[in-house]
Amino acid sequence: MAKVIMYTTPTCGYCKLAKAFFHEHNVQFEEKDVTVDMAAREEFMKTGERGVPVIMVDDQKVVGFDKEKLISLLGL
Repeated sequence: MAKVIMYTTPTCGYCKLAKAFFHEHNVQFEEKDVTVDMAAREEFMKTGERGVPVIMVDDQKVVGFDKEKLISLLGL
């Protein structure tokens, strides 16, 4: 299974959709809240993005909740 990391904020609606999608498909993921975790915020800034969610599937970056791309990358 792919390693999945998702950079989030507590108020992000698309983050909530992505989390629900992962739970529905039994995808293990690591959530990193960039509002409280300064190390995660630094990692997030290195992605070059400024909005969340940013989801890393192994070394592939998914910006926003792109369901079709996630299905493809995760082999669902």
